Amino acid sequence: MANYDESKKAPAGADQPLVVTDADFERVVLGADVPVMVDLWAAWCGPCMMVGPTVKELAREFAGQALVAKLDVDANPITPQRYGVRGIPTLLYFHNGREVDRVVGVQSAHVLRQKLEALL
Repeated sequence: MANYDESKKAPAGADQPLVVTDADFERVVLGADVPVMVDLWAAWCGPCMMVGPTVKELAREFAGQALVAKLDVDANPITPQRYGVRGIPTLLYFHNGREVDRVVGVQSAHVLRQKLEALL
């Protein structure tokens, strides 16, 4: 994390995953000046519930360095369609407004952490 620029901080209070929607995705995620991990999930998805605690943990761990967000695919179908998401959970990683990585399915906290650390 030595490459982290102190002048680029995630929004205040970002120690919990930020809920984003189709309406604010571009502004919040693509406009972020820090790396962003977005968890695309649904309430009925068992594997999504398995990933949820890890996403919360990463939000706390990377507070001030990166933004961790969640997007409910049932309530917000435009964004998953735009990014070609075919299964959930899908975690999209953004840097400078561009998708740079993705993980589909349940992965360990270690894998998700490494992908986020690589963007700092």
